[in-house]
Amino acid sequence: MCTVCGCSEGEVQIEGHGHHHHEHSHDHHHGHSHEHDHHHDHGHDGLVVDGDNHHYGHGAARAHAPGLSQARMVQIEQDILGKNDQYAVANRARFARDNLFALNLVSSPGSGKTTLLTETIERLKGERKVAVIEGDQQTANDADRIRATGVPAIQVNTGKGCHLDAHMVGHALEGLGDLAGGLLFIENVGNLVCPAAFDLGEAHKVAILSVTEGEDKPIKYPDMFHAADLMLLNKTDLLPYLDFDVDACIEYARRVNPDIEVIQLSARSGEGMEQWLAWIEQRRRAAIEQRINALQQQIDQLNQWL
Repeated sequence: MCTVCGCSEGEVQIEGHGHHHHEHSHDHHHGHSHEHDHHHDHGHDGLVVDGDNHHYGHGAARAHAPGLSQARMVQIEQDILGKNDQYAVANRARFARDNLFALNLVSSPGSGKTTLLTETIERLKGERKVAVIEGDQQTANDADRIRATGVPAIQVNTGKGCHLDAHMVGHALEGLGDLAGGLLFIENVGNLVCPAAFDLGEAHKVAILSVTEGEDKPIKYPDMFHAADLMLLNKTDLLPYLDFDVDACIEYARRVNPDIEVIQLSARSGEGMEQWLAWIEQRRRAAIEQRINALQQQIDQLNQWL
């Protein structure tokens, strides 16, 4: 078992690329290797005891690994997340090169993420190139739903793994063809814990929370909502039938992340969809402007040498 996220050994299946080993050894080094030199050793940063409650640290890892010192576990976590960040940097450079705006959609299972994504695609696909990397432990059901909209999708099956990592995303990109100037949606494995720790090279993490899940999710899973730039409060058409405190949910989200933006919407009724699409376009334009400004600064520096 990984000490960062708890996922077990298995194989990752990426459409068009076959199987990639995702094995976790249990020797004293507690390393586990991936093919292509994609090491994924995981650790955690300490146990806090609060009365009868046990809290495993405050970092990405919240696991117990008998026989490993705290220092060793911290080093393992740093190693794996550092390796992931190297792949994320490469992904981000590719996105910038192709002017490809990438969003990492994260949620628990059943939040309505795929339904929201298909509705989003239907509204966007005529305007620019759109593609999806779809993460699930098993099946291609969601990727099939995405492809039914007419846009390309690559399915990544993580086996017993509970998140996508930057290496998986980099491989999946190879099967999507030319997306220059387009939008890439990465639908992560349904999990409000592990994906928070793994940078995929995306422009933003977007946390999707259904009103059927309970308003306290942001303080139960603070790392995810702290990492997200936007919370989509989904399935608002069901609010008349539920005991869900919208104001409390938003307050909890901003308690862990004062800067998080919130959009209330329903993929079924269409409420809030235009606001969501406007947010995407605003952030896409902001990313382009940021790259233009960076390039202009480089040009100005070069002109000083003329």
